[in-house]
Amino acid sequence: MAEQTTPQRPPMRRGHMGGPRGMMPGEKPKNFKASIGKMIRYMGNYKIGIVFVMLFACGSTIFNIIGPKILSKATTEIFTGLIGQISGTGGIDFTKIGKILTLLLGIYLISSCMNFVQGWIMSGITQKLSYRFRKEISEKINRMPLKYFESKTVGEVLSRITNDVDTLGQSLNQSITTLITSITTMIGVLIMMLSISPLMTLIALVMLPVSGGLVGLVVKHSQKYFIAQQANLGNINGKVEEVISGQNIVKAFNREEIVKEEFTEINDKLYESAWKSQFFSGLMMPVMSFVGNLGYVAVAVVGAMLTIRQVIEIGDIQAFIQYVRNFTQPITQVAQVSNMLQSMAAAAERVFEFLEEEEEDQTVENPIPAGTIEGQVTFDHVQFGYDPEQIIVKDFSAKVEKGQMVAIVGPTGAGKTTMVKLLMRFYDVNAGQILVDGNDIRRFNRSELREVFGMVLQDTWLFKGTIMENIRYGNLDATDEQVIAAAKAAKADSFIRTLPGGYQMELNEDATNVSSGQKQLLTIARAILADNPILILDEATSSVDTRTEAQIQKAMNNLMKGRTSFVIAHRLSTIKDADLILVMKDGDILEQGNHKELLEKQGFYASLYQSQFA
Repeated sequence: MAEQTTPQRPPMRRGHMGGPRGMMPGEKPKNFKASIGKMIRYMGNYKIGIVFVMLFACGSTIFNIIGPKILSKATTEIFTGLIGQISGTGGIDFTKIGKILTLLLGIYLISSCMNFVQGWIMSGITQKLSYRFRKEISEKINRMPLKYFESKTVGEVLSRITNDVDTLGQSLNQSITTLITSITTMIGVLIMMLSISPLMTLIALVMLPVSGGLVGLVVKHSQKYFIAQQANLGNINGKVEEVISGQNIVKAFNREEIVKEEFTEINDKLYESAWKSQFFSGLMMPVMSFVGNLGYVAVAVVGAMLTIRQVIEIGDIQAFIQYVRNFTQPITQVAQVSNMLQSMAAAAERVFEFLEEEEEDQTVENPIPAGTIEGQVTFDHVQFGYDPEQIIVKDFSAKVEKGQMVAIVGPTGAGKTTMVKLLMRFYDVNAGQILVDGNDIRRFNRSELREVFGMVLQDTWLFKGTIMENIRYGNLDATDEQVIAAAKAAKADSFIRTLPGGYQMELNEDATNVSSGQKQLLTIARAILADNPILILDEATSSVDTRTEAQIQKAMNNLMKGRTSFVIAHRLSTIKDADLILVMKDGDILEQGNHKELLEKQGFYASLYQSQFA
């Protein structure tokens, strides 16, 4: 197909947050368990890797937990040696301390290596999973009906491939390893603390609910300000985007002062909610540090008393304080992981929702080969409505012979473009049938049927690349000479050669470095190069001047010889040479015939024609 209906790299519609419309921060899934269950099933192919991640993560954490206990032996040895020096009964045994520290270094090295390996494996798994999701989404897009994309914004669809998959991959990568290490750390540290002193462990554990209660109190009061901040941030981003994109309109209507006042009002609200939310957020660490320090003081006092009674060693106090610090950290991490899991589940839910959308039937049993199509088209009592309850094409019948040029004219909303969509099976008819060479188009495989059609639309579609590459998109096997010949036939060669670089000039992302008329000429050249048996031209010359339009019309007349062509036109002067003109209104054909016959009837077509030259 020479021209598609969906533009390349369209302008991304943005939501209130100024990014692609996708998952909002903190969005929760509708069904957490179902989403996580699907993710687990999806990860079944990587279960061996996940097992190794769990083993290495646990191993790394265990070796890390043992460290403070071994270090406590060195501390005790130094303390004992100092006491011995003071009392004159001995000294510091540096050999023994050296062995302890060497063992400690070895344990930390093993822990780091295991942590590196599990991170490397997990990163590979998440990237493979993200790659698989993107691949399946891109393949899914090609199987989905056009009505889905017409009911969704471009940003919404792009968000599934970009934001949601990225969120899913990043959250998965962090949450699994963090969850494993946090749980292992809490269990391991608790065991080590109990092995040192159950009494000190009880004191440390008492501090946890106190800290949690104070943090919960802060969160309760700060949550409403965070919600307000997000809403106001969305409003201000939306306002900025709206004003920047509509700057010409703002200036044309002298609305600068009003816009400034509106922005100031939103900005003040954002300032008010932002500083309050950040203030309360900033209270969390001081509160936790204060409670934590109280715990350290209590542990130090009780530990000193136990050491005096020779229940524990001096090094055990140092080890215990380290364990207390290590015990509170994974609790915070688990809370963070719960948020990450919520984000991951919400992203996964959106991705799975997209992958489970209804698809078009791409193939049929015993399909008719589309390569034999010559171009005869028959519309047999076609009825259609985008909503089955509201039929807009009520009874459309017409027969088009091979090689005929058929013009479809009528007022806006008459159903002209709808007929083209039905012909290419972007939608299926509700009743009746469309025949190509006497065969119902539903008996062809969709992709093969669409290869028969070449399209040039009113909205041009060019991608970032050279002019040569853009034209060659119509036939990827075409030689440079064939591309140039197609450009000449489309009357595009002369302007291309005046551009810097000629055919090798690089078009930017929106092809704004050529004019609208030149873009249309390039898409027409692409259609000529594609050499399809049936052509669809939807206002193909709408963006060019009258002189260029006349040149293109000559090229089109040559192009359409021997091919069936459907031309949708509002400028009736461009279709006077059509073999058949179908005059549509409200989904039905009011009149049909050639230009001369329809003028003689003095009907609806004649009034349309005369209104353009009055």
